[in-house]
Amino acid sequence: MSVPSFDDEERYALRGGFGTDAQAFQRTRPVCPAALFDDLVRLAGLAPGDRVAEIGPGTGQATVPLAERGLTVTAVEIDPSLAALAARRLAAFPAATVVTGTFEDWEPGGAPFAAVVAFSALHWVDLTVRYAKPARLLRPGGAFAVGGCAWSRPADADPFWTDVQQDYRAVGYAGDPPPPPEAIPAWHLPAEAAEFFEETASLRYPPVRITYSPADYLAQLASQSSTRALGEAKSAEFLSRVRDRLRAHGSPDLTATFAPFLVVGRRR
Repeated sequence: MSVPSFDDEERYALRGGFGTDAQAFQRTRPVCPAALFDDLVRLAGLAPGDRVAEIGPGTGQATVPLAERGLTVTAVEIDPSLAALAARRLAAFPAATVVTGTFEDWEPGGAPFAAVVAFSALHWVDLTVRYAKPARLLRPGGAFAVGGCAWSRPADADPFWTDVQQDYRAVGYAGDPPPPPEAIPAWHLPAEAAEFFEETASLRYPPVRITYSPADYLAQLASQSSTRALGEAKSAEFLSRVRDRLRAHGSPDLTATFAPFLVVGRRR
């Protein structure tokens, strides 16, 4: 099912809890394709050494590809466990830095940034600064990029993905089943961003498929914000139901499908 919208109280309660098992988070989160990062560098007009700020890097799923392209990345991660693992993964890139804290409170020094980026994290930032602060941190004409990998369910998906929806519904899981990749609309900067940015590109990429062991799929599911939003008892019930569902299907490896996207805007 798709991730629902959270109100402010829920967002603040959930956004810092992804590091319960940082290694599982690292293993199971999708990484956008190399072409997306190449497009980001090209569309943002970035060159090696340019300063980039990243909002909510997790364990570095986008930070590492950006650092590999020679960018000087400062990544701001609220969860200490995820930040620590990201820092270890970036040890080979001395120009990359991980800061532990909230993007709202972080105040960097030095020259303005050439780009501010967020991958699967922007929705956790307080709306009052979600677009205003990236604009403030950017140099004139600097780029703001938002990307991610949306869950999807293609027509040829394993029957498990249809059957497991019964378990979502049984515990009152919010949201709807993911659509096929071709039915996911292009993402655009919303109206509240228009004061700060002019959208210059909205791109979609071929689906990315990841095969999970049953244990890793359950670990991925346990770390999702919507699962944690159910509360301790309902989350345990939900994961138990899904575990039983997997056993009923013969405990297969599962192939999940994600639809990568990238949106780029220029600071006004």
